[in-house]
Amino acid sequence: MDESKRLEAFSDGVIAIAITLLVLDIHVPDVGHRGGLARALAHQWPSYAAYALTFVVIGIMWVNHHALFAQVVRVNRTLLLLNIMLLMGIGFLPFPTALTARYLRDGNNGRVATAIYSTTMVFIGLGFLILWWYLSRNPQLLRPEFGARGAQAALRRTVPGPALYAASIVVAVAAPVICLAVYAAMAAYFIFPQHPHNLMEPDDIESGPA
Repeated sequence: MDESKRLEAFSDGVIAIAITLLVLDIHVPDVGHRGGLARALAHQWPSYAAYALTFVVIGIMWVNHHALFAQVVRVNRTLLLLNIMLLMGIGFLPFPTALTARYLRDGNNGRVATAIYSTTMVFIGLGFLILWWYLSRNPQLLRPEFGARGAQAALRRTVPGPALYAASIVVAVAAPVICLAVYAAMAAYFIFPQHPHNLMEPDDIESGPA
């Protein structure tokens, strides 16, 4: 297995663990005197919303991470370390997700929780941004037909991510629930390929997730 495949295999493992950990914050409710199971389950809606949103977010990160490294033909120590920093942010994401699920409706605590979520997303967005910036400066690591030009196009499309997530910190302070809509909108933005010529090869698109 070459180094780029080892990098992707390790990254896939970290991302798979992060996305699996999300479900641990959804608990069987204690019905007690709350009016029955249906009401108790409905009361947990922030947990379901946070789980669904972050599951999709991490899934899109995985797709874009795969698309990025589909253009990499060789890796070096710096690229490995930059990828580790990105994975650190993704691996941390279940924690702010759990905070948001628990405290979303709890006044100032909800503001703090969503601000932490936004800050984590800024870190992850910067991770992708720095990876593309480094690859644009080191096109010898890329497929020749993609090269610096493709990396620069992807870099430009990635810039709004950390910028808008930084802005969402302000939204978190004002209206934590609205932050969920901001995160969903950002996820929708990054569903699409990160440069006009598509980061994936045709075979990748056909065999990838629907």
